[in-house]
Amino acid sequence: MTTPTPEHRPERLLRDLAPQVLGALIRRSRDFATCEDAVQEALLAAARQWPREGVPANPRGWLIHVAARRITDQLRSEAARRRREAIVVSLVPPEVQLALAEGDEVGHDDTLVLLFMCCHPALSSASAIALTLRAVGGLTTAEIASAFMVPEATMGQRISRAKQSIKTSGVPFRMPTPEERAQRLAAVLHVLYLIFNEGYTTSSGPALQRSDLASEAIRLTRAVHSLLPDDGEVAGLLALMLLTDARRAARSGPAGELVPLDEQDRGLWDRAAIAEGVALISATLARGQVGPYQVQAAISAVHDEAPRAEDTDWPQILALYEVLLRMADNPMVRLNHAVAGAMVHGPAVGLALLQALDGDPRLAENHRLEAVRAHLLERAGEREAAVAGYRRAAGRTASVPERDYLLMRAARLDARE
Repeated sequence: MTTPTPEHRPERLLRDLAPQVLGALIRRSRDFATCEDAVQEALLAAARQWPREGVPANPRGWLIHVAARRITDQLRSEAARRRREAIVVSLVPPEVQLALAEGDEVGHDDTLVLLFMCCHPALSSASAIALTLRAVGGLTTAEIASAFMVPEATMGQRISRAKQSIKTSGVPFRMPTPEERAQRLAAVLHVLYLIFNEGYTTSSGPALQRSDLASEAIRLTRAVHSLLPDDGEVAGLLALMLLTDARRAARSGPAGELVPLDEQDRGLWDRAAIAEGVALISATLARGQVGPYQVQAAISAVHDEAPRAEDTDWPQILALYEVLLRMADNPMVRLNHAVAGAMVHGPAVGLALLQALDGDPRLAENHRLEAVRAHLLERAGEREAAVAGYRRAAGRTASVPERDYLLMRAARLDARE
């Protein structure tokens, strides 16, 4: 055993290795649900042992070995599964687990294969995205339900059905052909977008950001971009992630508190990431055939290139959101469009645009609608209504930093004479 370096702390390693270990097992046994259960048990065992005994020299091999042993033990305990036990044992004999982890998988990214496998056309788009967020992104069922704006129980059932569909489909665990990649690409990109969003602003818990999730989404998007370098939307999504993640260091204060965009120290922004993102989006926009990720990246580029918040080209951003609405008309785009409208034409225009969202059931319990409305009411000088709106929004978020920020805004307004 070796002592872990800061970049190889157990908790970070486990998050990064989980999809790789799951992919290695599925590639051999093809039983998604059983493999996922075994990986979860192996992760729990590692979480208990590694902090006490140290990280193994080959942590990935250790996890594969433990998870495969769990599968074998489970199969041996169930008489009805004796035939499959023989298959699994023959495919993953314990004595070759470490050799496999060190040998034939070197340079092979099971995480990317797993990403495309979960987005198999045998699944509905919603089920494929949910399953991938769970298996590749490591998101909890509650976090995925929040991203889809559905009840947690509904999402749990959707993920269970997706696992069963993968199990019965007999789909091989391999990188899909170019034709198959084209069929699955939209779902893959949407999954990566949602993983990044959850990492950039976590939906629950004490931390504002999960840099591990955001970094993994960027890594996987780079891998997809290397497979499909001429695809404009892949390049657009990568640019969007880079341009957004470039602000990470400035988004929270010393105590982890949320710092809004217009108050951030732009000297802390990652200029190398911004330059890379701007170059990517400039190149892909020049090709034509613009898609939603490219438009969002262009919006982020306008924000990032403004030296100060007051220098932001809001008319350009508003125009880009109007283009985006024609491509992807969803409540979050409309919410951001209302903000841009308010910045160009005044808060009354923004508030009027928000009224169209009041009846949308997808935003019925979402804190962002109330938070944006409160912000615009504050700008309009309607102090009491803004205070009430901030407090309603705070009561609807499970993110501690967002809740504290909203309550702080309400308290500051309430304290004014």
